Amino acid sequence: MTLLNPSVSIKNLDLSFGAVKVLQNLNLDIGDGEFLVLLGSSGCGKSTLLNVIAGLLEPTDGQVWIKGRNVTWAEPSERGIGMVFQSYALYPQMTVEGNLTFGLRNAKVPKAEIAKRVARAAEILQIEQLLKRKPGALSGGQRQRVAIGRALVRDVEVFLFDEPLSNLDAKLRADLRVELKRLHNNLKNTMIYVTHDQVEAMTLADRIAIMKGGKIMQLGTPAEIYGKPQNLYVADFIGSPSMTFFDGTVEGDVIRIPDHDLPLGTYEFSQRPATGRPAIIGIRPEHVMTGDNLRSAPYTAEVTADLVEPMGSDTLVHCAFGGQTMRVRMDGQAQVKPGDRLMIGIDPGAASLFDKETEARL
Repeated sequence: MTLLNPSVSIKNLDLSFGAVKVLQNLNLDIGDGEFLVLLGSSGCGKSTLLNVIAGLLEPTDGQVWIKGRNVTWAEPSERGIGMVFQSYALYPQMTVEGNLTFGLRNAKVPKAEIAKRVARAAEILQIEQLLKRKPGALSGGQRQRVAIGRALVRDVEVFLFDEPLSNLDAKLRADLRVELKRLHNNLKNTMIYVTHDQVEAMTLADRIAIMKGGKIMQLGTPAEIYGKPQNLYVADFIGSPSMTFFDGTVEGDVIRIPDHDLPLGTYEFSQRPATGRPAIIGIRPEHVMTGDNLRSAPYTAEVTADLVEPMGSDTLVHCAFGGQTMRVRMDGQAQVKPGDRLMIGIDPGAASLFDKETEARL
């Protein structure tokens, strides 16, 4: 996907620390007003890329463009960005208002303009009643709102977030995630957000760039990445719980796995393999059919429930299938216990098929 007027462009970017290559020939265009999430496990290069965009690290090679300007060697203050870190980094001796205005006062912004920006940020983040408090009197969620507000008052067009919610508990993370989504909807600014949390990525992003080893493994919308992962790594990384993978062999219109021949008549191939080609099929727990849905299943089998995990809204049932322990997501009210026999259905059209050697999607 090529964007005509990208807000941020990464061009042929490399970054090495000695002999260690951290980022490798990265190219990425981020649209004006887009919410892009850099997602990956620890050490994949996502925070490093964000720091290069921010000007906190110098690339070994390549360029960074922001709003049509080559800012590769520009100072962070000259890039027109606002950055929110994992740590709140608030001045403890200052009030919330003092923290919000500190950078603006140093930049000699007129007092009337400062008051206007602070009032707007406080209203958007719902922290008007906190302006006279000091950080020590705030909760973690309130401190993170102030940290976001400090970036907001700069009135910039590109915001960078480096795992801003990772220090918060689960409920606060969920609450602030909604607020960030609403913030982006209201402001329409370009936002680049780093996280290792796939729930944050799927719920916040317009597009997700999944990274591994300093490279982008797939760039796409949450629906594209979830529904059609382009390689085995992405398929395994996205989804909770993840897919169950079965080694098999493509034989005409079926994939032959241990004890089962799954029909591929409903599967949309990106590239059809030769007969006899070793392949891997990945099946998500939610794509295994049970109950009334079995009528539309191209393939059915009987399995035995081995382990049952009640999760409230749904129930995960572990069972042996095709030489693997496969998870089946059922309704939360399902009355299943270990040892029960179940009929399940599989539609390989909803599955993902990968070449055994290249790990690319078939």
